[in-house]
Amino acid sequence: MKFLIVANPVSGGKKGKKCLPEIERLLKKNNIKYDLKLTLYHGHGEIIIKQTDLKKYYGIGLVGGDGTNFHVLNGLIKHHNNKKLPPIAIIPTGSGDSFALDLGITNYLNGIKAIKQNNIKPVDVLSFTSKNKIFYCVNMVGTGFVTEVAKIAAKLKFLRGLSYVIGVLYKMIFLRFHEIELKVNNDIIKGKKCFVEFCNSKYTGKKMLMAPQAKINDGYFDIVVASNFSRFTLLKAFPMIFKGTHLNLDQVSVFKAKKAELITKKNETLLPDGEIFGQTPTKITILPEKLNYFYLKQV
Repeated sequence: MKFLIVANPVSGGKKGKKCLPEIERLLKKNNIKYDLKLTLYHGHGEIIIKQTDLKKYYGIGLVGGDGTNFHVLNGLIKHHNNKKLPPIAIIPTGSGDSFALDLGITNYLNGIKAIKQNNIKPVDVLSFTSKNKIFYCVNMVGTGFVTEVAKIAAKLKFLRGLSYVIGVLYKMIFLRFHEIELKVNNDIIKGKKCFVEFCNSKYTGKKMLMAPQAKINDGYFDIVVASNFSRFTLLKAFPMIFKGTHLNLDQVSVFKAKKAELITKKNETLLPDGEIFGQTPTKITILPEKLNYFYLKQV
């Protein structure tokens, strides 16, 4: 079987470039045939997929992080949706690599091992709208405090997972809230909120357990809504997010849904799969088992 490897050399503060020779060595050692294509600019992953004859490949391996995954899967769904889509193998070298955790993959060694095991599972996909166009993600899409943190973390990618921690602490100082209207399950939720996250998987920002009850193939997404925290409460809540116990706070609500609509008083930036991209208003819909991913089976 042959793979198309799409590698992002600047992922994880250029961790992708640093690790790529070893990743290629391991692919060859495990007799995994592949063609390698490097992304040369932001969003190039989608263009590579669009321009590739996928019938030549058993699967697509991506060397990068959540953002690389975002561009590859958008390339698949937007440009090859009428064909049988090959499964995706994540070989993580990003700053967060959050979605890979739900596949049991914690590093690029695990990613290659998952390919070797050839274990594949169907995964739900989120579709979301921005300026009347449709895009796709598999991890989560949100806005508010989480997006503001990501903007700081993007400038500190060389610090990898620590960049998100610094981003959280920094934005606590300049804390602001967002006037929203959330339509979900025939209910309308209004008011000033700290953030809203639509979660298909559990983790964000490396190992922050944003939605511990979320499952990547249950046909639903989890909506985590945080109200107007005080700085003290937010500081108290921050370590709780690594265990998922922040859901026990009175300021946090969780909903399960198949579709939702988010409207904000002013246009707010979205954060799909770690990408600072798109803006509200947005409509989110679950696409059950839309893509297939390699996962690591624990033995």
